[in-house]
Amino acid sequence: MVDAPDVVSRALREAPPDQLAEAADRAIRSTMGALRTDVFVADYRISGLWPVLDPDLPAAGFLACHTMAQRCFSSQLPVRDGKGPCRFYLPLTVWGERLGVLLIELPAVPNAAVTGRATDIAGALAVAMRAADRETDRYRRARRRERLTMAAEMQWDLLPGRGVSHHAFDLAGQLEPAYTVGGDHFDWSLDGDRLTVTALNGEGSGLAASMLTAVTVNAMRNARRSGGGLVEQAELASDTVFYQHRGARYVATLLLEVDTRTGRVRAVDAGSPHLLRMRGSVVEPLKLDQQLPLGMFAETRYELQELRLEPGDRLFVVSDGVWAAEPAGQEAYGQRAMVRSLRATRLQPPAEAVGTVMRELHAYHADSDLRDDAVVVCLDWHGPRTQGTG
Repeated sequence: MVDAPDVVSRALREAPPDQLAEAADRAIRSTMGALRTDVFVADYRISGLWPVLDPDLPAAGFLACHTMAQRCFSSQLPVRDGKGPCRFYLPLTVWGERLGVLLIELPAVPNAAVTGRATDIAGALAVAMRAADRETDRYRRARRRERLTMAAEMQWDLLPGRGVSHHAFDLAGQLEPAYTVGGDHFDWSLDGDRLTVTALNGEGSGLAASMLTAVTVNAMRNARRSGGGLVEQAELASDTVFYQHRGARYVATLLLEVDTRTGRVRAVDAGSPHLLRMRGSVVEPLKLDQQLPLGMFAETRYELQELRLEPGDRLFVVSDGVWAAEPAGQEAYGQRAMVRSLRATRLQPPAEAVGTVMRELHAYHADSDLRDDAVVVCLDWHGPRTQGTG
């Protein structure tokens, strides 16, 4: 048999960025004898998967595909449906970020060799789609189920992604309300043995809040990419925001730096979102010394604090839109309801856990619109790779 992954990879490299699904379809059909293929992408709320190649599937066919695709997406494992022909669903995931699902319909149930080739093809397609996302709007259009506000458009463009995996950790984040989010945000970067994670409680709403967040995030990135640590990142961002707004506007921010060799965490709490740790079944807030929000005063200086993670620990960072939500006169979500929802995620990976917390938050609001932006970031700490392991 022709080496299908190599043929598909070559076809993807040669294809225009908006034609990856078609290029993969042709190559998979010719090399694997597939009857059809499709690509399903996750929407902004991670509430569904939507076809790219065949958006006009009949309702019955789409629902059948959607159910199986959703099972594959949630489990991150290949899923088979039927015997001949056999629909084969494979996760489209790159560096831990879940993009969607690849459907390959084959004449018969695939054996182990065919399964391996199909898995390699899905991996190559995921990398290509991630790279193409800056060059075409096609996949973003497929992801959105309604029009984004201008503020939300800016926020989603500013994100690093929605998940990343490493041998020492898994990390995921989610913004809500997905189509109208204004100022809340998260960012991360992995550089050698240093994982930097930041979360922002955006100040204000709408486009003005999004622009303030963009300035803050890019100032922190500028310092980080110049080799600066957390203190330099916080101080440059604070000075940048202050000299733009003279203290009239500021941004509550949490900055974390995880040493992936040891689990040591350095932190700057600038009037920040809330940090919680789940160790076993025990959920507890981690109290840090709050310092001034970024941009409140000129020449503000920040100090580091430290904590240490143990293998199996899970950290949640939640913005005030989650913690302080008080729908219909109820007590704040963070008082008790959020702890229950965090415990309910114990057996879920971070990418599923952030969605569970957001769904529980929407249910707490009785599915009415959230009054404030909400961010959830989840970090699972596995511990450093021990000597002699792969």
